[in-house]
Amino acid sequence: MLTLARIITRCDVCLLQEVRDGKGTAVPQLLQTVNRYDSTSSYQHVSSERLGRSESYQEQYVFIYRTETVTVTDLYQYPDDLKGDEDAFSREPFVVRFKAPRTVIKEFVLIPQHTTPTNTTKELDALYDVLQRVKKMWRTENVMLLGDFNADCGYLAKKNRKNVRLITDKNLYWLIPEDSDTTVKLSTSCSYDRIVVNGETFNSAVVPSSAQPFNFQQEYGLTEEQ
Repeated sequence: MLTLARIITRCDVCLLQEVRDGKGTAVPQLLQTVNRYDSTSSYQHVSSERLGRSESYQEQYVFIYRTETVTVTDLYQYPDDLKGDEDAFSREPFVVRFKAPRTVIKEFVLIPQHTTPTNTTKELDALYDVLQRVKKMWRTENVMLLGDFNADCGYLAKKNRKNVRLITDKNLYWLIPEDSDTTVKLSTSCSYDRIVVNGETFNSAVVPSSAQPFNFQQEYGLTEEQ
């Protein structure tokens, strides 16, 4: 867990995906390790319910955040049973609104998503509906979508991109370059993980070229197995 703590404490807000913690003990243990590793700050977390169509395989979205710099003001578990959009996601977005007094954008919303590889195109397009709902519900344009979108290589064919509103809407900015390798395996080079911001105001507040993969394997001298 120490390596995870080193990575997490680089950020004011960190999203964890594919969390499988059936007993509910792993995340509290991780949070304890994070707070011990960086004793100069205090970290808290918010977690989604366990999500997934199969009872035998479910995941959680977890946000760990530094309390000195951000606070959580709202939570929203997207209901995947809306008319015309029933069961669009395997793992419905867990939406969190943050307040950050020290940043240019004082309040913002994060929408995480881990798409199913076999259903990437449909889920990415449906994510656009989530964005519109959240903007209307909380009356904000400061929204960021992020996570393992599986938005590259064999999972998102170029011919299908024109059918994804999250891609075709010119008011949305995809920050991680197409040629980035966001995987940890040496045998793959795909830009699966993405960050998308809504609107020019949010986009202009992002430091240019700062949205890049962090190669923790190289940085910390780890083997692929580690």
